[in-house]
Amino acid sequence: MSEFETVQEYETVNLLRDGAAAIVEMNRPEVLNAWDGQIATDLVSALRACAPADVRAVLVTGAGRGFSAGADLGSVSQGGLPTRPSGRPDLELLLHSRYHPIMRLVRALEKPVLAGVDGTAAGIGMSFALACDLVTVSERAKLNHAFTKIGLGPDGGASIFLVARLGWTRAAEIMLEGRVVEAEEALRIGLVNRVRPTEGFRAALEAQVRELAAGPTMAHAATKRVLNAQVVRGLEDVLAIEAREQGLLGDSEDFSGAVSAFMKKEQPTYLGR
Repeated sequence: MSEFETVQEYETVNLLRDGAAAIVEMNRPEVLNAWDGQIATDLVSALRACAPADVRAVLVTGAGRGFSAGADLGSVSQGGLPTRPSGRPDLELLLHSRYHPIMRLVRALEKPVLAGVDGTAAGIGMSFALACDLVTVSERAKLNHAFTKIGLGPDGGASIFLVARLGWTRAAEIMLEGRVVEAEEALRIGLVNRVRPTEGFRAALEAQVRELAAGPTMAHAATKRVLNAQVVRGLEDVLAIEAREQGLLGDSEDFSGAVSAFMKKEQPTYLGR
């Protein structure tokens, strides 16, 4: 039985604690923890709550059978997002206001952040997992860059995190092809750190984050600062470039047609405009 207790229930995210170990759990299982405005707001609040020194390690994971299916395309198709003069979604503004604060918080927390991926991590959900320091996945995990499948490029820092983990060759393959990477391949190519059995996965994650929380906090913080300085030192520039490109792509017929096709479960046709 888990010893973690819920200390804060946001609308779409739960924050749990067991001593110095914390769990940030996305809680929209009915849509595979897809991201909308509320979950983005709640993730920022929960991650900020993990900043104090009495939290020494953080696990981010998802309720139900998925980590996160990425952006909630249902909310995109229904409107309610900031728009460009064309009337199409302003994805550049959306990234800067909604998603980038989350990635910055993950990297700024001076403690290990562990992603626990059980099931699907797609699009911005995959970016979120890769922003973490360590990634442990279940045997049924499927990581899917997915952006090109709806006429978009990488965002949420995915381009820098993928290149940092895999190098140019593999990162380009995954970003351009938008294919699913299953657990064993993800481990083999260095995309993730560990694969755990699906049965008992949550208990294994809880044990791992407790072990991290019992470790040398000052050394963990220093290690993370060094990694940030060397590996993701260009994150702010990359976020800005990704957002600019995504803004242009989100204003295209290819994107609006691909979202419409996705909602109808059809194959999109790309027109190059």
